[in-house]
Amino acid sequence: MNIATESLATSDIYRLLVGGVTPRPIAWISTRSEEGVDNIAPYSFFSVVSVNPPVLSYTQVNPRTGEDKDTLKNLIATKECVVHVVDSTALEKMNLTCADLPPDQSEFDFAGIDSEASQMVEPRSVSAAPVRYECRLREIVRIGKDAGNGTLVMLDVLSVYVADDLYQEGAINQRKLDSVGKMGGDFYSFTKELEVLARP
Repeated sequence: MNIATESLATSDIYRLLVGGVTPRPIAWISTRSEEGVDNIAPYSFFSVVSVNPPVLSYTQVNPRTGEDKDTLKNLIATKECVVHVVDSTALEKMNLTCADLPPDQSEFDFAGIDSEASQMVEPRSVSAAPVRYECRLREIVRIGKDAGNGTLVMLDVLSVYVADDLYQEGAINQRKLDSVGKMGGDFYSFTKELEVLARP
C-alpha cells in the first residue's frame, strides 16, 4: 500500500509517522514559568543536532488551538530548561505529565516527582533521572502556527549529569541505562536486551 499524504487528514498522517518512525527517544523537559511555576512534559520528537557545539533538538507538534505548549512558552520567556532521559522506573510518572494541566499547576506536584536544584539553570531537575542535560534556548524554527504544524526547538547543552553508577570511562554504560522509547499510539519500547554489532 502506498498512500499520498495530500489525501490524508492531519490525524491520519500523524499516526503513520509516529507508528513507523520508532522507537523514538523521549525528552522529558522541565522549565520554569516567569511566575515561578515548575513545568515538566515529555516530547518524543527528540534528537542530537550537533556535538561541537553540543546542541539538542525537540519538536513541538502544535496542538489543536495552534498555541504554544507551556514548555515552549516558558522557554521563550526564560531561555532555560533541563532535558531528562526517561528510564523504566520513571515511565508511569512521565506518562502522568502528559496531562493537560493549566499553566499555574505544576506537573511535578501533580505526578509526585521528586526534584532538586539544577547546577547551571533555574528549572528543577528530576532527582531520579539517570541522565540530564541542562540547556539554554538556541533557536526556534516554525513550520507554521496551525494545529499539526511542527515547531523545531534547538537547545545549547550547558552541562551533562550522569548518575555515578552509569558513568564509566567517559561514557554512559548502555547496558545499565534502561532508557525507554516511544512507539505509535500508547506503546513504549524498552532497552533491557541489547546486541553489540561492530561497524565494518
